Amino acid sequence: MPELNRGASTDTRGYFTLTGLPGGKNYELIISYLGYKTESLKVLVQNNRITDFEIFLKRKLLELETIEKIGFKEVTPNATDISLDRITIQEVERHPRGVETDVFRSLQYLPGVQSVGDVSARYYVRGGASNQNLVLLDGVTIYNPFHALGIFSVIDPEMINSMEFYKGGFPSENGGRLSSVLKIFTKDGNRFNYGGSASLSMLTYKAMVEGPIPNGSFILTGRKSHSQKILNKFINNKKAPFDFYDISFRVNYQNVDPEFIDDSKFTVHGFFSKDQLLNNDPLKEDYKWTNNILGFKRFQIYDSPLHSELSIYQSDFEAEVDPKLSSARAMKNLVREFTVRMDFAYIYDSRDELDVGIAFNIIKTKLFLMNKIGTFTDVTDLGGNISFYLKYKLLRYDNFGLDFGTRYNFASLTRKGNFTFEPRVNLTYRLIPELALKSSWGLYEQSLTTITDENDVVSLFEPWFIFPDYLNSARAIHYNFGIDFDPLAWLSFSIESYYKRLFNVPVINTQKNIVNQRDLVPSDGEAYGTEILMQIKKNPILFTTSYSLSKAFQTVDGDKFPPKYDTRHNFKSIIEINLGYGLQTSLAWNFHTGNPFTPSAGYYDKLFIDNLNIQEFYTSYYPFTLLGERNSYRLPTYHRLDFSLSKKFMIRFVNFTCDFSVLNIYDRKNLFYFDRDTGEKVNMLPLLISGTIKLEI
Repeated sequence: MPELNRGASTDTRGYFTLTGLPGGKNYELIISYLGYKTESLKVLVQNNRITDFEIFLKRKLLELETIEKIGFKEVTPNATDISLDRITIQEVERHPRGVETDVFRSLQYLPGVQSVGDVSARYYVRGGASNQNLVLLDGVTIYNPFHALGIFSVIDPEMINSMEFYKGGFPSENGGRLSSVLKIFTKDGNRFNYGGSASLSMLTYKAMVEGPIPNGSFILTGRKSHSQKILNKFINNKKAPFDFYDISFRVNYQNVDPEFIDDSKFTVHGFFSKDQLLNNDPLKEDYKWTNNILGFKRFQIYDSPLHSELSIYQSDFEAEVDPKLSSARAMKNLVREFTVRMDFAYIYDSRDELDVGIAFNIIKTKLFLMNKIGTFTDVTDLGGNISFYLKYKLLRYDNFGLDFGTRYNFASLTRKGNFTFEPRVNLTYRLIPELALKSSWGLYEQSLTTITDENDVVSLFEPWFIFPDYLNSARAIHYNFGIDFDPLAWLSFSIESYYKRLFNVPVINTQKNIVNQRDLVPSDGEAYGTEILMQIKKNPILFTTSYSLSKAFQTVDGDKFPPKYDTRHNFKSIIEINLGYGLQTSLAWNFHTGNPFTPSAGYYDKLFIDNLNIQEFYTSYYPFTLLGERNSYRLPTYHRLDFSLSKKFMIRFVNFTCDFSVLNIYDRKNLFYFDRDTGEKVNMLPLLISGTIKLEI
């Protein structure tokens, strides 16, 4: 509102609230959003009541515009957003891509996010393991968000509207993980016109349809693999018969009948994916895994500045390893979560906000394993979690913002996790319009984890399970401090330092020799570092560069060592140029210290005595590698340069987009691992050329 110099950013649903306005007057309201035409309209604000209205924006073609985030700093200078990155799907699409646009690989361009190689889209945040990252699709947990054993994500970018990524210090409404939260928000679909798109890459073909329904809209996307040849480049040219698909949908209904829950929006959404790795060779094992999500939401606006959201959903994950006649072991995993959640938000005239919510979770995990001698282990757990959160956002001062609250776990998935508090504080103080100080602190808890072996180069099977009763819930403490400096309208700097302590994180018991010993033991850890980010937004160039200095350590039974995802120095740089006439190009360079690994010290014949009753007890010897000091060596330095070029054009009523990407332009031989059996050096991704064509009606 130019007259009052007041403004607001919408939330992820597109809703916004302006409070404390003098009533009985007309105001000019200007609305702008990336990719849409700016609208200006007159609004009559009435006395002592909520003025509720809908605004519809029309899309526009982007030619010579600089792509930028819309007004977070200008509109909300007191926003408590340390360690938070807001990402639009347009930003993701502009990055160089391996095969096609990928959500998780785009996160690896952010400071504080590490990977362990080109072969995997798994990400590690500020010294935390990948199973400490929470991925939410419209508020629903996805337990295995990867296709093709982790090479890229299961979430089709065509379905995504925007994302929020917390690298630490995430607020009290989110829990269950120790390191990060990625919130993915899907599109509503077009409320006025039917439309669709189809695209073809060297890996998949996919389609999207959207359009209006009475008082609402829908969107449906589907994707299917058609060729595995390009994936072989990611796994050292080995053949892996991957086959997968994913389907997403969302249906929205806006109630207009005052006799039936007035001012309500209802949403039904779903996501389904399936992966298979089926070998024709009976001496090679098969892999299968699926994700199935179905959810319902009801968003309600009341007469007072209060709104609520009811969420009901179920999220299932299943995985299986069929050994056939190979030496692999049979394994199955099931995770089934059913959740009912209610959230309330009240906005005061002072602009302060009170958020309250409660969630009921029932989670069942089933883990079926067979060891080397054929003994079966079947572990089934059923746990319930009742959590309550409260958060107060103090936003009445233009130069100061405070977000404080807590989570309270009445009942946890584990017996030792009941009645626990997770207090959290997040604040911002703007010294001058160009300079802001930010900090956060919080406690976090996790009672669900995966089994991973650090000595595995690639984890093909990572089953989820509830912590066993003999282990306490894992906990973490986050300390974050940052400075934002914007000396010019087109230049910004950000510096963040963090310190994170981890307690009771379960790891595989590498000292286990007999059945009676426990499979898992607790470990502690710490991670700390500093991240520096510089961004230049000057039409038609967007340049982003960052440097991170970080250290991470894990301690198991008194043995302190860096985890495999610890990289000391990280330098990332990307330049994007809008050349006009629908033509865009980008160039990205990534450099980091080599990842730690455990060297081989020798070999010996190991006697396995898992079962003393077998007849072959005296001949149960297997060749076994004698490992050196854990993660005491590092791989050589990693660096890679990527390029992409995109062209948009129209033929009659059809919009075309052609993308061309080159990964590892100078064909850097980045070492992935040493083969322990042969001593062979296995490199990561070589020079790779890929392309995608997309048409949209």
